[in-house]
Amino acid sequence: MAYQLNLNWPEFLEKYWQKKPVVLKNAFPNFVDPITPDELAGLAMEPEVSSRLVSHSDGQWQASYGPFEHFDELGETGWSILCQAVNHWHMPSAELVRPFRVLPEWRLDDLMISYSVPGGGVGPHIDNYDVFIIQGMGRRRWRVGDALPMRQFCPHPALLHVDPFEPIIDEEMEPGDILYIPPGFPHDGFTYEDTLNYSVGFRGPNGRDFLSGFADYALENDLGGVHYADPDLTVRQHAGRVEGYELDRVRDMMIDMLKQPEDFKQWFGRFVSTPRHELDIAPAEPPYAPEEVREALLNGETLTRLSGLRVLNVEGSFFINGEAYAPADARATDLLSRYTEVDALLLGEALDNPAFIAGLTGLITQGYWYFAE
Repeated sequence: MAYQLNLNWPEFLEKYWQKKPVVLKNAFPNFVDPITPDELAGLAMEPEVSSRLVSHSDGQWQASYGPFEHFDELGETGWSILCQAVNHWHMPSAELVRPFRVLPEWRLDDLMISYSVPGGGVGPHIDNYDVFIIQGMGRRRWRVGDALPMRQFCPHPALLHVDPFEPIIDEEMEPGDILYIPPGFPHDGFTYEDTLNYSVGFRGPNGRDFLSGFADYALENDLGGVHYADPDLTVRQHAGRVEGYELDRVRDMMIDMLKQPEDFKQWFGRFVSTPRHELDIAPAEPPYAPEEVREALLNGETLTRLSGLRVLNVEGSFFINGEAYAPADARATDLLSRYTEVDALLLGEALDNPAFIAGLTGLITQGYWYFAE
């Protein structure tokens, strides 16, 4: 089903985005859960799906990673199942992400879904990303504290908690409500009855992530091959001292690598179009022929993008799933990055471009797009 988000985006971005948490009451009117607890448990048994089981009993926290074989020994209280990137594997759940496509797609992380029994949760913690927590079935009380320096500790090797905090939000959520939490605000959810929560996360890589990613790209593409040189070197009275101008020269060498516009763009496009979680890619069997693709579109069929696939336009260069893509038709390829579904009406004259159809056929054969059934 299509979910309608009742939210004034410009007002939200101005007042709350990365500024302060807020409860958005009845943001999804008449909310219907897209998944059942049994279906979520089934996903947690799949090796391709990243999942966790977190429990709390007698003051002791436990956490384990999937895939799980069964859940027979769990009691009726004090545990939660969490699955990452459910939007990659369960299409009804993926519909929950669609209303958030007014935000930059390269910032979207995934849709995490949790099922908790009474008393279940992951404990008080801080996230380093923006998250929209959608309340599904059941009842859950959320407490959110202010973004203040706090001690973090590990009650279990797989969990990072914070000390108790004074809440600035303390509210019981109802189905269809959304709790938005920016990075750095401690929060904790307490479950009263069997509950489903849906977390749409937007992650901002840190400087270390960017620098490491660019270094990998530089190595793979043999960038920065110019050696340090000092033709103006003079006799050194103190051979063990590194002079300030030498540090500046090394720094300039490194900065110059980042200042190459095309290299920087090519790295960034590949970096941010690479998904953090596995995709449910199924190459087309048998492969399509270009004339088949063109005919299907002209006959009114719709092409749907694989859920979770990142298709980005970076200043006129296109990147798909971590790789550069050379477009035969820039306008039509931009439509592929803008929309998750395209048809003949949208693609227009591009359908008469054999090179574009050939490229599109290759993407379909790879399993990146498919014809809706």
